[in-house]
Amino acid sequence: QLHLVESGGGSVQAGESLRLSCEVSGNTSGRHLLGWFRQVPGKAREGVAEIEPDGTADYAESVKARFTISKDNTKNTLTLQMNALKPEDAAMYYCAAGPCGRAWDSWGQGTQVTVTS
Repeated sequence: QLHLVESGGGSVQAGESLRLSCEVSGNTSGRHLLGWFRQVPGKAREGVAEIEPDGTADYAESVKARFTISKDNTKNTLTLQMNALKPEDAAMYYCAAGPCGRAWDSWGQGTQVTVTS
């Protein structure tokens, strides 16, 4: 498992941007899928974006064209650039990692994103 620490959450108005970061530590030598999830109280955690070791990214339909996931292998950081935020994007955002082809097995503590209209 990897150790993940998120940062960058906060409160913004609709239409504004936020940038979330996740520091990744531990045994990063293996091939890991990295991703961002979000959760609001009373609802299931949902996948937002993920990025493969080769940099291929995938997004939930609700965030396509607004969010961008990226990673810096030299700094072991994962980033989620969120633009044109909507009130429905408000949630606790979690960084996650997992060995390619297997289940997500590492989670951060979460960072809160609030979007006011």
